[in-house]
Amino acid sequence: MRPCKADEAAIALLGHDRRTTKGDEVNTWAKKVDCVTLFVEDLEDAKNFYARVFGLTSVYEDENSAVYNFDNLMINLLTTSAAAELISPAAVATRDSGSRFQFTIAVDDVDAVCGELAELGVTLLNGPMDRPWGIRTASFVDPGGHVWEIAH
Repeated sequence: MRPCKADEAAIALLGHDRRTTKGDEVNTWAKKVDCVTLFVEDLEDAKNFYARVFGLTSVYEDENSAVYNFDNLMINLLTTSAAAELISPAAVATRDSGSRFQFTIAVDDVDAVCGELAELGVTLLNGPMDRPWGIRTASFVDPGGHVWEIAH
């Protein structure tokens, strides 16, 4: 079986093919993403948004960060000033630089969740809409500029 482009890139990065001949993954050190760190300009604004929109309370906080548990993934909101030290010498992009990813939350009823978001004062980026690949989606942006999609 010939690897796809993504597998070829992984083989180049890891130095070996993670798949078996049947296409199953071989155990490696990269089994699970536990936490994603999102850089934010205004930590208090972001914390208020996460509490209001997602109904979450932080599981950890300090003067530069707040961590939220989404059951299977932790989201760490980190101030851009602290982020600079974390990723140096790479640069921290500004909120207005453009989106490079989105988070997707599976829901039972996209339209109903859109109604709930509207009641919370959240403006949709797009949707709700039926996508050509067979799912219904809508997206919104958090105060740090990170795109969140709801999908069914």
